[in-house]
Amino acid sequence: MAHHKSAKKRIRQTARRTEVNIARRSRIRTFVKKVETAIASGDKSAAESAFREAQPELHRGITKGVLHRNTVARKLSRLSQRIRTLNG
Repeated sequence: MAHHKSAKKRIRQTARRTEVNIARRSRIRTFVKKVETAIASGDKSAAESAFREAQPELHRGITKGVLHRNTVARKLSRLSQRIRTLNG
């Protein structure tokens, strides 16, 4: 357990940031799941619109420090590749 005032404050700040980061990561996963669901249904236009909505969320994850930029680049690349292969 922390004994210094600054260490106790740091514990409070870390707990608050952790909650925010968990919520943000969950939100990102939800947007990615919407894209994957649209891809699975085979609806190209729905997949493209869901992808356009997911892009800013993923990029926001980079700027907020939740995800690494290469991770986001990889995910976006793989999703867009799967959308391109859809017929329709």
